[in-house]
Amino acid sequence: MTVLLSIATFLVDEVLSRPACLIGLITAAGLIALRKPVGQIAGGALKATLGFLLIGAGAGLVVGALGPLGGMIQGATGAHGVIPANEAIVGIAQERFGARVAWLMILGFAVALLLARFTPLRYVFLTGHHILFMATLLTMVLSAAGQPTPVVVAVGAVLLGILLVALPAFVHPWTRRVTGNDSLAIGHFGTAGYLLAGATGRLVGRRSRSTEEMKLPESLRFLRDSMVATALSMVLIYVVMALVYLAKAGQGAAFQAFAVAGGSTAGNLGNYLMQSVMQGLQFGIAVAVILFGVRTILGELVPAFQGIAGKWVPGAVPALDAPIVFPYAQNAVLIGFLASFTGGLAGLALLTWLLHPALGLALVLPGLVPHFFTGGAAGVYGNATGGRRGAIAGAFLNGVLITFLPALLLKVLGAFAKANTTFGDADFGWFGTLIGYAAKAGPTGGAITMLVIGGAVLGGAIFFQKRVVDSGWDPGAGRPVTRSGTAAPAAPEGADVRMSLRRHPRIAPPVGAPAPPPPQGD
Repeated sequence: MTVLLSIATFLVDEVLSRPACLIGLITAAGLIALRKPVGQIAGGALKATLGFLLIGAGAGLVVGALGPLGGMIQGATGAHGVIPANEAIVGIAQERFGARVAWLMILGFAVALLLARFTPLRYVFLTGHHILFMATLLTMVLSAAGQPTPVVVAVGAVLLGILLVALPAFVHPWTRRVTGNDSLAIGHFGTAGYLLAGATGRLVGRRSRSTEEMKLPESLRFLRDSMVATALSMVLIYVVMALVYLAKAGQGAAFQAFAVAGGSTAGNLGNYLMQSVMQGLQFGIAVAVILFGVRTILGELVPAFQGIAGKWVPGAVPALDAPIVFPYAQNAVLIGFLASFTGGLAGLALLTWLLHPALGLALVLPGLVPHFFTGGAAGVYGNATGGRRGAIAGAFLNGVLITFLPALLLKVLGAFAKANTTFGDADFGWFGTLIGYAAKAGPTGGAITMLVIGGAVLGGAIFFQKRVVDSGWDPGAGRPVTRSGTAAPAAPEGADVRMSLRRHPRIAPPVGAPAPPPPQGD
């Protein structure tokens, strides 16, 4: 009896409480359910475990790279400034909430499968890294509100499962407008921005020509690589803030900015600027490490999820990552990125001059990666309903949205609000803020309020699916459908897909984009 108790204690305290081990065991269970060979099961479980450990290693690098920047922003502007980076904030949070995040993620996906099986929302969300990100966000805001662990995991899993089937439904008429059929849905937590872009395109661009009827310079193709884009954006931000801080605080204070976490004092102006450049590059390396860890986990975990989903949800529509829409309007991707980044700068100006002094909101600095992915997709959605004007205006508003919403989200992140980074995509902002304030109503009241919010989202999605999606409503009615006839995924046989055969120079999804898994049959 004592031996059995010791074994049980060991499993609970030393295995199941360690997130890396838990992820490995869950991966192994999924591969066993798919009847994979023993070698593949063992290899997959080990790779998933190592991937989780890589996330923790990258988190330490992120904290070190962002430390001096936070001090510079505070000294130069008097305000707290943050860089939205999903991978960075998730990596930091894993050190404290790893086990809760893992349980919430797995249970949330199970809830989503049940909802997809027994409701009209037959979307199977297969963007694994975003499932991980939203699970982390829910864990953070519920824990910051003082909710006990059982409530965090149980209520958080229900909320996550609802989002995984509801959000693809709300944006599906616009997705169908982009793709021309119902073969796939968007599974990315930037849907608020895509909805806004699609609606804006309908308002401003009814007679505007498509972005695919224009040529774009090849010189911007280097922005496809997400690691390069991340490092470049951070180098630019670091150098600009270093110069502003130097002008305001003087050499004495500025040269001490990097003397934290084992750093050294700058000896002269050239050394000061080079330290700024190297810190920006260090951030790019840190995010690359975290991304590699995430991809390592998901390379094993997502196929297991996908195979199980194919068996449990007949007629499932795969909801895939944002780059899945890039091939349909590849010029719109670059236009959307540039317009979204401009919107981010406009939002930062408004935060600096008005909203920070009035409301105490943090300054959210635009990063190239969130603006590329969400801005590029917003450009595609805006183009589908409003051509060039729709792509520009819709993506610009997306940029403003992903500047204001992260600033509001920081109010409910507790101690993590001082981490100098936060979640960047629109749905993290609005849903995290809403749930964060609801969770503050106490263990019982907060749980009830959050479940009511989740029920409202689910009920609204079911209503929208039946009355709008299933009715075939076209948000871009009256506009011709113009797409590349070669790069997009093939539509099911018999689908009415009108595609232009005209070809133009394209910009491909970035090299670092998480590749969505191919849809599988029942």
